Amino acid sequence: MKPDTSQWRDPQAYAFVKGAAADVIAREFLRRNPQYQQDFAASHSAKAMRAFRKRWGLQFRRQT
Repeated sequence: MKPDTSQWRDPQAYAFVKGAAADVIAREFLRRNPQYQQDFAASHSAKAMRAFRKRWGLQFRRQT
């Protein structure tokens, strides 16, 4: 998962940040972090996912 960096200087690409909640900004930060991307890609098992959540301090809502 390689992020699209072609528009990183375009202010419109970041307009969502003005009214965004902290969790939205945090998600965007993590999504762009290469180490997070690598860890996420490697978390295929339940054990690996637990380690991933602990390392990155994440909690996921249960799907209903």
